[in-house]
This record gives sequence, C-alpha cells and structure tokens, in this order.
Amino acid sequence: MNEFRELLEENPVIAAVKSDEGVDACCRNGNVNIVFILYGNICTIADIVRKVKDAGKVAMVHVDLIDGLSGREIAVQYIRERTSADGIISTKPAVISEAGKLNMHTVLRVFVLDSMAYENIAKEIRLCRPDAVEILPGLMPKVIRKITDQHRTPIIAGGLISDREDVMGALQAGAVSVSSTNDRVWDM
Repeated sequence: MNEFRELLEENPVIAAVKSDEGVDACCRNGNVNIVFILYGNICTIADIVRKVKDAGKVAMVHVDLIDGLSGREIAVQYIRERTSADGIISTKPAVISEAGKLNMHTVLRVFVLDSMAYENIAKEIRLCRPDAVEILPGLMPKVIRKITDQHRTPIIAGGLISDREDVMGALQAGAVSVSSTNDRVWDM
C-alpha cells in the first residue's frame, strides 16, 4: 500500500478515460502517470491496458464498467490473467478484497449521496482494506475532510472536477489525488 500511496501523492491528478480518444490523449500527455480506465469490454480491455502500459503509465481498470464481466471476484482474476493492469477500481468490497489477495493495487469507489452512504464508508474500508478510496462527487471538501480525518486510507476525489479551483479544494481538504475525465485538468 505504501508504494501506491506514494504514487498517488506524486501524481495529484489522475486521468480517467472513457474512450479510445481519451486513452490516446492521456498516453501523449507527459503530466499523466496514472490512468483510470472506465470503459471497454472483455474483447478490448487487454488492448486498452496494453496501450496505457506501453506509454509508461499505471493502468487501473474499473472492473464494474467492463462489458461482459460480472461484478464478482472472477472478473478480477480475468483482468489479472488476461491483461497487464496494475490494479482494479470497483464499488464492490468483495471485488476489492479479491484484487488485494492477487497483489493488485485497489481503489474502492464510493458515491456519497446521503448520510447512510457516508456512514457506510468505514464498514466498507474495514471489510475490503483498499489501497485508496475514491469519493464521488469530488466537489465536497467538507465531506473529504471528515473522511480523511477519520481514516488513514488515501482519498481520491473524482467526479465533476473541472478546473484548478476544484482540484485545489479537494487537495486542500485532504484528498491525496483527484481523478478527472477532463483532459484540461490533467495538465494542472
């Protein structure tokens, strides 16, 4: 986990891609070192990951968003065996636990929509022990601060991050990194 935390701290902006054009743009961008892959299917994911890895980037696959894969632990094994991905992103604690057992980097993605979702974060962290937690939407400095004050797990702010003010607000609130599909943010 320390290795991944250091990587996040050294790269406060993470490229999140949801198309081939996004992959091409982040692969050309020297400021991008970590890529969250938010698209693909079982036939294309290995090639997408290979392109990211060939560009010298860390490839994190959001396994829940890969068409043709179930939201179960076997999907992690498939990504591990069929691609060169460095890690997994998921909203499912069981999937994160499986990826941890396979020595992959892990990011638990959490949508903080109400107080129940907020209160559930501690239980999910204890259950699956992710390397990092991605909080969405990322435009909630007060919530980010509360979570970082209560947990040692690195927090990544994602969703709706669109300008320098958003990036700085999340980082100043205690997030270690932000993820964004907005390529203008990748150069901040």
